[in-house]
Amino acid sequence: MNISKLENIKNKFEELTKAISDPAVIADNKEWTKLVKEHSEIEPIVNEYNNLIRIQDDIKGAEEMLKEETDAELIEMAREEIQEKKKEEEEVTTRLKILLLPVDPNDDKNVIIEIRGGAGGDEAALFAYEIMRMYKMYGEKRRWKIEDIDINDTELGGVKEAVFSISGQSAYSFLKFESGVHRVQRVPETESQGRIHTSTITVAVLPEVEEINIEINEKDLKIDTYRSSGAGGQHVNKTESAIRITHLPTGIVVQCQDERSQIKNREKAMRVLKSKLYEKQQEEAEKEYAQNRRSQVGTGDRSERIRTYNFPQGRVTDHRIGLTLYSLDTFMNGDLDEMIEALRIADQTAKLEAETE
Repeated sequence: MNISKLENIKNKFEELTKAISDPAVIADNKEWTKLVKEHSEIEPIVNEYNNLIRIQDDIKGAEEMLKEETDAELIEMAREEIQEKKKEEEEVTTRLKILLLPVDPNDDKNVIIEIRGGAGGDEAALFAYEIMRMYKMYGEKRRWKIEDIDINDTELGGVKEAVFSISGQSAYSFLKFESGVHRVQRVPETESQGRIHTSTITVAVLPEVEEINIEINEKDLKIDTYRSSGAGGQHVNKTESAIRITHLPTGIVVQCQDERSQIKNREKAMRVLKSKLYEKQQEEAEKEYAQNRRSQVGTGDRSERIRTYNFPQGRVTDHRIGLTLYSLDTFMNGDLDEMIEALRIADQTAKLEAETE
């Protein structure tokens, strides 16, 4: 445990506490907001550090009692207290190590989720719709804002591809482990023989980036307009309001047809393009530090099969951490907390192990 680092953080916290109470700082709303955010981010570390100091003082006091005390009953009490406090010390130290791990700079960002049907045709498209619904229900339970960007639905009620945004506190930190291949095993309604079919979809979770994160030259964009379309006329529009944007240097293509306004569709499509370009930058940077990827559960490899949803057995299994939950019905209705928390803990544990190597 780096005590000098913790002392520096504690001193910084005390400085920030004084600063955010300073009338001159309060008058500058932008500066005050920035300092309050920094203050709240390090407060949990300071609280745990103060807790550690208190526990260590208690241990020292009990050890002094052992040296000086002659009463057998009091000696036994001191020994029990030392044992109990050392266990607490170990727990607090572990929590502090986790709090001191490098923070993912994207954790507090909103997300753009892309879901695409893979192997399995109509069945894959139906499953893609159900996974889209699952994430939306999870977002609603957390009171996050959900906004459709581009939904390409099918006649049978599935989606070939779906792009939507979820905005809420630390949305990326909760959803970043969902990227990858999701596999479903079940008997399709159209299967007369009752045979179990396997289909797949891919999910990509992109952190939504601000204007300052990425610059786009208008000369690098090819913009096409077309009429919106969709099964059952949901998105049908007689005017050419749908937008398709091609980023010429990278070949990335994004589109939006959810809004009836061409301007609004362009704004949404640009949000997706910025996030895709940001993801590309991150992937290129990570290639230089490929050895670090082993310390992560995985946040971006779309070719990795991460999870299986087995309907006949009512179970969902995450292959990265070996966790199986027998609550598929509630899971598909957005009850993802147990799985997401297990993934976050596994990621923290892997990073802690990498820190000690």
